[in-house]
Amino acid sequence: MFPYAMILPNLLIFTLFIAVPVVLGIYYSLTNWKGIGTPTYVGFANYTKALADKRFWQAFLATGRFTLCALPITVCVPLLLAVLMTKNVRLRGMFRAVYYWPSMISYIVVGLTFKFIFGESTGVINYLLTSVGIGKVELLTSKTNALWIVILATIWSTSGYFMVNYISGLQSIPESYYEAATVDGASKTQQFWHVTIPLLRPTIFLVFVLGFLGLFKSYGLVISMTKGGPAGATRFVVQYVYEKAFQNVEMGYASALSMLLTVVLGTATIAQFALSKGGRIND
Repeated sequence: MFPYAMILPNLLIFTLFIAVPVVLGIYYSLTNWKGIGTPTYVGFANYTKALADKRFWQAFLATGRFTLCALPITVCVPLLLAVLMTKNVRLRGMFRAVYYWPSMISYIVVGLTFKFIFGESTGVINYLLTSVGIGKVELLTSKTNALWIVILATIWSTSGYFMVNYISGLQSIPESYYEAATVDGASKTQQFWHVTIPLLRPTIFLVFVLGFLGLFKSYGLVISMTKGGPAGATRFVVQYVYEKAFQNVEMGYASALSMLLTVVLGTATIAQFALSKGGRIND
């Protein structure tokens, strides 16, 4: 019974905060419910409404565009940091901590911090530009600039966490592989592409999947920085679901949107597993 006792706390957390809400979400998605009172069963009417909801699909496309732009950077930047942090450099432990600390900060705090830096009227950058006579620059009020600033803030706040995953993967690669490659005359660059990357495939795949799911569910950082603006450029799908649930008080419809999002993310994750063979290393 000892192993079961050890996993019991995690099982209880999973049941209470994941399994039960999913079951309730499926139930409420089939009803017309305002959050109070008795839900009214409406079948698949909420799903039919969602498929015809242009604003939902606009938010979905904005989320996809954001994920497509940010995901390659999310995968590559932590890998670069991890490679640097596994070398014998002075103060390596301090640098590891410095790079990891942003991942411990709340997304709300990160969003407010970047808003303080890049904001139009209260931003530090525009204040400095104005003080030297250059004038203000459209940062969070430009669709393109706002999207890339959100991406920058996201990368800054998540790179440390993924860096730790990469460091663990790099340290598990036997040193003998690099010694054999050196004997064969391989340069450091060739060793990276032909030894490190192939043996790091499981970790890269893990970071890719976690990064994809995290980016597609972005909410706290964006809502505190841009509130979905300008003109909906950073209004992502989770924000739209939140608005339907807690501003329009359409709990049943919001549950249906959440179920659709769950299906999309689940399908995309399964496809990633199938295409990359789960990140397994080829024999």
